Amino acid sequence: MSHIAITLQASEEQTDLLIAQLSEIGFEGFEEQPDQLVAYIPEADFDEAALQAVILPYGITYTKETIQQTNWNALWESNFEPVQVDAFCGIRASFHPPFTPAPAYEIVITPKMSFGTGHHATTSSMIRLMQEISFEGKRVFDFGTGTGILAILADMMGAAEVDAIDYDEWAVNNTIENIATNQTQHTKVWQADNLDAVTGPYDIVLANINLNVLLRFMSDIRRLLVPGGILLLSGIMPSDEEQILASAIPAGFSLKEKIEKNNWLALRLEANQQK
Repeated sequence: MSHIAITLQASEEQTDLLIAQLSEIGFEGFEEQPDQLVAYIPEADFDEAALQAVILPYGITYTKETIQQTNWNALWESNFEPVQVDAFCGIRASFHPPFTPAPAYEIVITPKMSFGTGHHATTSSMIRLMQEISFEGKRVFDFGTGTGILAILADMMGAAEVDAIDYDEWAVNNTIENIATNQTQHTKVWQADNLDAVTGPYDIVLANINLNVLLRFMSDIRRLLVPGGILLLSGIMPSDEEQILASAIPAGFSLKEKIEKNNWLALRLEANQQK
């Protein structure tokens, strides 16, 4: 599967808004550079007219490049830098030296054609929320796993069972590889674009995806959680909070905590004892 890389000439102020809007039309990965934003989308999902409709109000230009699978490793290796979330979790590639001093958890990944390296504010905020809760002996579901970072971290933190899905075959294969690299023993991953075959129940659900997917599946996510279970979600902007809560509260959730970083929001919700 090839991807399209769109390089937009965008200011820092425009970048966060563009990421949110491009996510809604299928873009999955983003690389922020000085005065530029590089956005990635599977070639089969690319709609140039939809892209132009998003960027028209900004009056910015862009260039387009097709990236084959064989070129992906060279691309990300040339740009990927280790990332650390406090003293809690470090994420690096195999060609980087271990962190010094070592964080509580160190994850080694090879992203390839899937996305989620810990650099984006949504992922790092999810990790910060994970830091505050116990995964020991818990059943965990990771909805839209990407590179598998959050699933792997949950496993490392003592989860008894971690199930993970992604709609993208390459992401699933990449997660399997990253699970093997990190030698986590309690995680399984499969390809799916809905929750119909997922039964649960789970103690914790992780959902670092986009607003539309969260809204579409909110009731299904509640179905998967035990009473008192925890939903950690991100992929939304602060302006989306009201819309998310308008979906989550009727579905049987209560808001417990929120983190805002770089104009992105992460929430910790709790499943009520009764829906």
